Amino acid sequence: MQRLRSFLMAVVMISAAIASPSALTAQAAPTVDVTGKWLFSVTTDAGTGTPTVTFKQTGDSLTGHYSSQVLGEADFKGTVKGRKISFSINVDVQGTAAKVTYSGTVEGSDALKGTVDLGGQASGSFTAKRL
Repeated sequence: MQRLRSFLMAVVMISAAIASPSALTAQAAPTVDVTGKWLFSVTTDAGTGTPTVTFKQTGDSLTGHYSSQVLGEADFKGTVKGRKISFSINVDVQGTAAKVTYSGTVEGSDALKGTVDLGGQASGSFTAKRL
């Protein structure tokens, strides 16, 4: 009887150990989807702006379109990994080519925040809301 009880206890402990990691993994990595149109509020050393960004997310990959009165129009590629998001656009600022890189986090289903680097010439921060 003692052996049977020990065996059953071992089976219960092994079953719990096997089930726990998958349950924790499912909770630790919520699905994020930023697909849609977003209004950004950007503050940098060089000034402020409110570009509109349209994202299309497929898995971890992002594609989209950037539209700004300051930097113009540009298509881009980027990534979403967990809650981290990043994308870059290539722009022409008064005849000088620059790569603008946005890096941040998904703060909720309709909110982003992070930093922006303007080709090493200026930097700043952004927040964004889904439209």
